[in-house]
Amino acid sequence: MQEKFTQSLPQQDTTIDNKSISKTFWRYAIPSVAAMLVNGLYQVIDGIFVGHFIGFEGLAGINMAWPIIGLIAGLGLLVGMGTGSLISIYKGEDNHTKAQQALATGLGLIAIAGLLVMAALALIAPSLLIAQGATGAPLAMGRAYIDVFTWGAVFTIAAGALPMLIRNDDSPNFSTALMMAGAIVNIILDYIFIAQLDMGLRGAAIATIIAQISITIVAVGYFFTGYSKLRLSLGTFKFNAGIAANAVSLGTSSLFMYVYFSFIIAVHNKLFMHYGSAVHVGAFAIVGYLMTMYYLLAEGIASGMQPPVSYYYGAGHGRKIRATLLLASKVVMLTGITSVLFLNLFPNALVSLFSNGDPALATETVNGLRLHLFAMFLDGLIALASVYFMSVNQGAKALGISAGNMLVQLPFLYLLPQWLGVDGVWLSVPLSNILLAAIVIPLVWKDIQNKQHSDITVGAVTA
Repeated sequence: MQEKFTQSLPQQDTTIDNKSISKTFWRYAIPSVAAMLVNGLYQVIDGIFVGHFIGFEGLAGINMAWPIIGLIAGLGLLVGMGTGSLISIYKGEDNHTKAQQALATGLGLIAIAGLLVMAALALIAPSLLIAQGATGAPLAMGRAYIDVFTWGAVFTIAAGALPMLIRNDDSPNFSTALMMAGAIVNIILDYIFIAQLDMGLRGAAIATIIAQISITIVAVGYFFTGYSKLRLSLGTFKFNAGIAANAVSLGTSSLFMYVYFSFIIAVHNKLFMHYGSAVHVGAFAIVGYLMTMYYLLAEGIASGMQPPVSYYYGAGHGRKIRATLLLASKVVMLTGITSVLFLNLFPNALVSLFSNGDPALATETVNGLRLHLFAMFLDGLIALASVYFMSVNQGAKALGISAGNMLVQLPFLYLLPQWLGVDGVWLSVPLSNILLAAIVIPLVWKDIQNKQHSDITVGAVTA
């Protein structure tokens, strides 16, 4: 069976099939991790400039705006991961035409999602800030930040989705370079707009949107050049409703990862304002920035795992799927445990990156780091499990994990703060992650055990 598939594959796909599993994994994972970490710099650099030049009220304002911005970014991940999975599956089936249709449909989904988000944010964005307890300066700053993302929503979605589609077009290095260029633009503009022109959070948002516009222009242009293996033209640029529905179904679990983060951040903001103050929200923002770097590393590993796993699924190679997932799991666990140790060994040095010397902010942030992130590595495993099921065309399980990740938080967030106050808010996520991991890990293990001794038989993906 393997020989049959290998003989029928085009040249760009045989590179996946013939290389060792570890080499194939790292070929996609390293650029994906680099792209994710570079993308995370958008948020982290904003936080550094805001913390030093605006203070804890600016950090509180941007953290209250983030749940809304996170939903926009999540739509980019939905399109990128959902469409990217289909592209890889179709390539594994040696169906170049369908892969090309999936790419064109993904570009169409970006435009549709952008228009819908612009209309929605114009109506409800201020109410979402007020619902988190935002008042005074944090509310005014948060509104200024979101106003910019309202008109630039399509570029935020595109900047998240397009590098993933370029990666699935077998150009992971170009995808990474594009993300790095966007991050550099964002850093330079943050310095100009925040440090030099004193434009506050509005300047931070404008810097990010300009960087995302740059990424969008270059990425769309790439797909209409000879560098793209799925090169599009006006004649092949056709939106396929069936493929769109399948892509949305597969990618919805990725959106729920961002829905989960947005929801949890919003609830934390509300609880910190109730049991504490804007200083606690600012501390939570810094903890979030530091956690983001590990989580995006784990997301990069999961995202890099997706193209080969989806390809192996389309080609029917079950043993390679299992081996790839186990390798990715080891990397996520090792980096997660190392990150937790590093955060606990050097908390004050890390906090100082985002603080202008405010002692109250520093004290609350160090306490949050130790309570909130001790089980951080489980977040990586849960994200990996969701992407795995999406990669093997089990969208319902992927969605169930992502939705469960949000729902399991609720009883902890309701009960613990009543018993422990602010410390209870900090502890809600790690304790609920332990519970969810106890359910998810056996579910994934059972699935890969079924793939251990024989290759799978995969039917064609219909759309």
